[in-house]
Amino acid sequence: MSPFEIRRATLISHRQPGNVGDAITKTVAAAEASGVELVVSDEEIAKHPEALSEAVRSEETPTDVDLCLVLGGDGTLLHALRTLAGSHVPVFGINFGTVGFLAASERDQIADGLEKAFAGDFRALRLPGLELTGGGSGNRLGLNDISFSRLPQDRVAEISYRIAGEEVGHVRCDGLVAATPAGSTGYNLANGGPILAWGVEGYVVSFIAPHTLTARALVVAPDDVLHVGNAAGQDSVAVSIDGVHNCELAPGEEVEVHFRDDVGVLAQLEGSSFYQRIGEKFGRLSR
Repeated sequence: MSPFEIRRATLISHRQPGNVGDAITKTVAAAEASGVELVVSDEEIAKHPEALSEAVRSEETPTDVDLCLVLGGDGTLLHALRTLAGSHVPVFGINFGTVGFLAASERDQIADGLEKAFAGDFRALRLPGLELTGGGSGNRLGLNDISFSRLPQDRVAEISYRIAGEEVGHVRCDGLVAATPAGSTGYNLANGGPILAWGVEGYVVSFIAPHTLTARALVVAPDDVLHVGNAAGQDSVAVSIDGVHNCELAPGEEVEVHFRDDVGVLAQLEGSSFYQRIGEKFGRLSR
């Protein structure tokens, strides 16, 4: 028996509909063949009106489903995970992006991927997140990272940071990134920060182009709160969550970043591993 019983599923697709048009038709057919009811938001129906004409409509992405199928890249997967945060709905990704580090299957294996997704033939990886408090508004939760970066044309930022109430440093840099283990292979990796394996409890703080020889990335315990401050007299600093602009940190302002456990559920196929994925995704890109 499959570990998950899938009766109702929803779909979130790439923001460029033309990239996944044929895949939507295959998804609808696979759901019907598996006896799975497909419930999709008005936004998705607007993207693919013909292919999804027979699907059950929902004003927004439903959370009372057994599965969320994503046809897109890591950005689309992160959007789905944020949308379904706290619902414990597994998110199964088929990669239609560039890297697709979070995806369970690739586009050239879509038939097998759809069959396994609708059969519930996958394992669930529970992902932590990072929550921003203070400043801004709206969704304050990220599954990948929360970044602070100087705005284009502005001066080098001066960012101070405290961890667990202790002053750690005051760094002139282009920015700072706080990343979960899942997000450590993104912006943090590009900064030269360490990769945290999935399952590690905690998060990493790294710097974007620090103007010092002593700034080092830090791996932070899950209960330790990160305070990030923008020095008085400086320009505002942009704050982004999972690569999406959230707010600006004004001069003299400070915000907090908190580690939150068990925020999202990522579906993964049996037999795949984090370390295998590191070699396949990043080794392939470097050749």
